[in-house]
Amino acid sequence: MVTTESVTIKVPVGMSKYLVTINPEAELTRNALLLYPYILDQTISHGRAAEILGIRKSELIDLYDKLGYSYFDMIMDDLDNEMNTFRELKKKGEAV
Repeated sequence: MVTTESVTIKVPVGMSKYLVTINPEAELTRNALLLYPYILDQTISHGRAAEILGIRKSELIDLYDKLGYSYFDMIMDDLDNEMNTFRELKKKGEAV
């Protein structure tokens, strides 16, 4: 079990009723979403966020994936370009 503490945050009036803890899964999702901007700006890693939340990194990645936040930030075209570059360098015998 993760040690918790209460904090006060300012939110718009209409938002406060949605922040009341309904169940542990909703609380985990809310807290993961609160950490996401810090992962995005690389203040913390997925692993550190998972550690803070008391779950495995793979569980956090799955949670974000279900919410539509991809672990990988490349689109398929970018990945294809990277793979083509890798193949070309490999053909030329360059160190990759």
